[in-house]
Amino acid sequence: MTTIKIPYGKTFMEANVAEERIEAVLESSAHHYRPEAAEAELVKQSLEHPVGSRRLRDLAKGCHKIVIIASDHTRPVPTKIMAPQMLAEIRSTNPEADITFLIATGFHRASTQQELLDKFGDDIMKNEKIVVHNCWDKDNLVDIGKLPSGGALVINKLAMEADLLISEGFIEPHLFAGFSGGRKSILPGIVSGVTVMANHCAKFIAHEKARVGILDGNPIHIDMLYAAQQAKLAFILNVVIDADKRIIKAFAGDREQAHIAGCKFVSGLAKVAAKPADIVITSNGGYPLDQNIYQLVKGLSSAEATCKPGGVIIICAACNDGHGGDTFYKWFQEAPGGAMEIMDKIMKIPSESTIPDQWAAQIIARVLLKHTVILVTDQCDHQIAKTIGMKTAYTLEAALKTAGQIAGSHSKITVIPDGVAVIV
Repeated sequence: MTTIKIPYGKTFMEANVAEERIEAVLESSAHHYRPEAAEAELVKQSLEHPVGSRRLRDLAKGCHKIVIIASDHTRPVPTKIMAPQMLAEIRSTNPEADITFLIATGFHRASTQQELLDKFGDDIMKNEKIVVHNCWDKDNLVDIGKLPSGGALVINKLAMEADLLISEGFIEPHLFAGFSGGRKSILPGIVSGVTVMANHCAKFIAHEKARVGILDGNPIHIDMLYAAQQAKLAFILNVVIDADKRIIKAFAGDREQAHIAGCKFVSGLAKVAAKPADIVITSNGGYPLDQNIYQLVKGLSSAEATCKPGGVIIICAACNDGHGGDTFYKWFQEAPGGAMEIMDKIMKIPSESTIPDQWAAQIIARVLLKHTVILVTDQCDHQIAKTIGMKTAYTLEAALKTAGQIAGSHSKITVIPDGVAVIV
């Protein structure tokens, strides 16, 4: 027997499985990568040697209003390490700068004060200005034109009024934007919900290039990069983290060149060959990305890439926040015909009429049309998952038993401990 250990919330779920049933364990080599220096030193080195840009301290000279876009509570960005160094770099040449942290909530709920405290720490919370972006607050948004796709580009007014706009974030594989980080701080990070919906339309989500690890020809990425250019995002600090959420590499500099350098590094670590199996076990990498079902599209997409048609996907995720959004959940509540009905409805929606969160419903429906999905959680109402079309279990062992009844008790199993971290 061998023990399978899968991230779950801030802990793990485990199960014992006969060794001969394991087809493969697919992991990013980031988990075994040995960084060249300590976390803070890696950040320091990247700021001292930016890619395709002058140093941040030089860009900050003479600027009055400086806005630093920071990721929200759903992203495991080690801001406590990054933000102090960004502030020190700016203030080394511009001690009087008016600096504001703008939280890139995108389409998510607002971060709570406790979540911001956990992210920034006491010192920054007490001494710095922090504003949480609201994608529906029209009074604090400004229309600056059209995206290449034709959608309206409406962005946070505070960002557009900045003399210098910079961002922090992290780079990982992303299921339809190719990679996270870089330009994503702008779109979807600090734009209007209208802009997010135009970018996340059914046509783009279904596009063959809108897949994990792909930037070239990806229509979603093209829109995002254009938005960052129009917002005049001048400088980024993006990190790469391992399974323990520790920094293993840092990239700072030009919004495009530094991001591409980071994506190449991540791709070299994250690409794994698919090992098709009748049962695939995965997760969303634990907290903070497994707080709701809405976010599970990430782990499910990785499992989808290596699960045989008609096979079973088991995903371990706390989902302590439930479904993750009323508009997302409504798709399943109002679809007695299940995944096929949802897919038919969504694919008929014009780009300009995209409905909030339809993209997540579209991806989950796509997975459900090909596979049985079992959600393993003891922190979420199982009826929510059942309404969405998933089966449920309280333990990984119970899920494996159910999967065995569907796919066969001796069927092969591919394990992807962290579905967010790999490009299958």
